[in-house]
Amino acid sequence: MALAGAQTPLTLEKTISLPGVHGRIDHMAYDTQRARLFVAALGSDALVVVDAKTGAVVHTITGLAEPQGIGLDPDRNQLWVANGRDGSVRIYDEQSFHLLRTVLLGDDADNVRRDPETGQMLVGYGAGGIALFDSNAAQRLNIKLDAHPESFQLEAGTSRIFVNLPNARRIAVVDRKTGSAVASWQTDDARANFPMALDQADKRLFAVCRNPVVLLAFDTVTGRILEKLPTAGDSDDVFYDAALKRVYVSGGEGVIVVYQQADGDHYAEIARVKTISGARTSLFVPSLNRLFVAVREHGGEPAEIRVFETGK
Repeated sequence: MALAGAQTPLTLEKTISLPGVHGRIDHMAYDTQRARLFVAALGSDALVVVDAKTGAVVHTITGLAEPQGIGLDPDRNQLWVANGRDGSVRIYDEQSFHLLRTVLLGDDADNVRRDPETGQMLVGYGAGGIALFDSNAAQRLNIKLDAHPESFQLEAGTSRIFVNLPNARRIAVVDRKTGSAVASWQTDDARANFPMALDQADKRLFAVCRNPVVLLAFDTVTGRILEKLPTAGDSDDVFYDAALKRVYVSGGEGVIVVYQQADGDHYAEIARVKTISGARTSLFVPSLNRLFVAVREHGGEPAEIRVFETGK
């Protein structure tokens, strides 16, 4: 349960209704310049655009094919949407929402990341690949992996990418300049490692496994597991709050688990905040001190986004 009073690490600020959104909701992205929240309404084959200040739905892109990952390219004013069913990446003008280009990766296009140092976009897909695109949205490199990639994180200042490979029960470390593997870290006896977060300052990587339900904390220098803690079941997102030294895990069992970092090697659970069954995905926006949690329709109530204040 959440801590009482002023010590509560997450405070529900407001709820944003998403009428017409049915079924599973996947990942989200946030545009700080326009204060827009983008929501992948996978079950509705749509992407919903929300004004985060007013809570109004300002646009909906329909006709997608199980949208999963969302990426924003502010330099080119582009919105990238990865689709699981047809393996496409659809690139839109973020202002007009006009479709600029469709790239077919072949199968299960999933998580999208942007390299802030180069402006390149990366998309995980298929039975084992990450496609890297240059500034003109042309594919420059294909990184081959042993299994389908779920969440992956880019290490700033180096060329390393940490990639969750749940079907292989490990984390791959690859060089995004050469496309070659540089290390492989086992998740011990835990399986289904889907979400991932990076604390680069402390050289720590967090991966959440669904079987058994645990949060793993890795040393990014040695690849050693430092902590293994009970967490939220059916999790699809985890985030690290560098300002407060906290970890947030959202899980489909209907809970957000919050951990406090004691030091670089130790983390303690400080709260379990109840949500709704199926609320697997979330998005932490550090500049806002807000955690957005996607809640699918339930009990006759429409889908919604619950906005939690994380503190300062």
